[in-house]
Amino acid sequence: MPRQWTLEQKQRQSLLIRQWQPWQQSTGAKTELGKAAVSQNAIKHGKYCAEAIAEQSEISQILRETKELLAMLNK
Repeated sequence: MPRQWTLEQKQRQSLLIRQWQPWQQSTGAKTELGKAAVSQNAIKHGKYCAEAIAEQSEISQILRETKELLAMLNK
């Protein structure tokens, strides 16, 4: 169950975060290997990733063209 924050807790946490400023300490990847790794963070896995969708689209196009060629040969 998610934490239920009181108004006072929210205000105190907000103040603490503004004091800590964690966004000032974020440096990100520095090496080429690290940059290559984090560049993949937004890619979804499975059948809905952009690469899989593009591949499926390409396969569907090839199948349509093959079907049309077969239909022309069978006439």
